[in-house]
Parts: sequence; C-alpha cells; structure tokens
Amino acid sequence: MRRLPASLAASLLLAASTTPACPRDYGTSGAVFPVIERDLLETIHSRLVTLEQSGATARLNEDLKRRTIARVNRPVPVAGLSPAETPRSWVFDPTITLGEDISDAAGRLIMARGTRVNPLDTVPLRSVLVFLDGDEPQELAWALDLAKRRPVKLILAKGAPLDLMRAHQTRFYFDQGGTLIAHFRIAHLPALIEQQGRALKVSEIVLPPSPRAPS
Repeated sequence: MRRLPASLAASLLLAASTTPACPRDYGTSGAVFPVIERDLLETIHSRLVTLEQSGATARLNEDLKRRTIARVNRPVPVAGLSPAETPRSWVFDPTITLGEDISDAAGRLIMARGTRVNPLDTVPLRSVLVFLDGDEPQELAWALDLAKRRPVKLILAKGAPLDLMRAHQTRFYFDQGGTLIAHFRIAHLPALIEQQGRALKVSEIVLPPSPRAPS
C-alpha cells in the first residue's frame, strides 16, 4: 500500500476536523432548576443589616453574654447523684492497653500496640480527689475541713465554683459533663479518690446527720 504524501494527509486531517457536526437530541440527563436571582450572601447581609438597625443584634449579643457568664458561674450539674447513705469503697485499676504503636518523632518504637501501661507508675496522684455538691453546706464544710489536713483537689458536681473560690480563697474545680464521675462509677456524694500502690481507692463517704436546731 502506497503512503499518502504528507501534504495530502495534512489536508485530509484538516478537512475532517472542520466538518460540521450533526446536532443530536440526548434527552434530559437531570432535573433542571430555575436560576436564583438574588445571591445568598446578599440575602444574609441584608438580614444582618436589618437586625443591626433594629437593635436585635445587640440584644442577641447581650443575651449570649449573659448566658455564657451564668454557665461559667454555675455549670450544668452532674445528673443522677445523691447523698451517700451507705459507706462504699472499691479499687480502681487505671491500667490501659495501648490500641496502637507509639513512636517518637524519628519513627523509633517506644511502646508496641497491646502493651499494658499504668499511668501511676510515672505520674502519681499527689492530691486526694474530693467530689462534692457545693450547694450542700454539710458536704462543703466537710471538704474544706479535709483540705486543711490533706492536699486535696475539690471537684464540684454541682454548685458555683467561682463564688466558692471567692468566699473561701480555695481553688474549686468542676466535673463538666460528669466525665470523671462516670469514669470512676461514682453514684453518691461526697466521694474520695486516693492512690493505693498502683491502684486507686474510690470511697463514697456517709456524713453524720446535721445537728437539729434547738426548738
């Protein structure tokens, strides 16, 4: 078979590329929606301007500020707790099993997956953790008295930590969401957590009944 001259081949290629295509109807490939004339950002901006001019934005900001301050001053109480009526204590093993390898920045293996680690081996519990209801005067008085005799961390499950700090010049913490209380399975207050060797002892304390006021 004879090869076409280069000039003729180029002419044929050019002619093929410029041949008009015949139109075809491919049908509808998807739903068709009308074009939204007003831009969404313009609508939002207009709404914000209206709120600003009416003073609604300032009222919303003030309400948010008020609710935020109230939540900081008095966080949501931990639900499901009650005063201890029967002394109860148990041992809690803080040992964890690593779910993946731990390596340093250079990729060298420090601890392999499946290794059992006890945090108390490296970070001992230096203070007794005291969980209490800050709205209960008897629990508060008991915890403050204990703080005079032992190093403690006072952790509220209910109450106003900032007000208590100002009133007693002692730091108070708050178990937000009851994370620690749930972790250690505490059901009654007040409660203590203290280290015993390589484990933690959790105790729910029964306080003596408050003396009755003279009639």
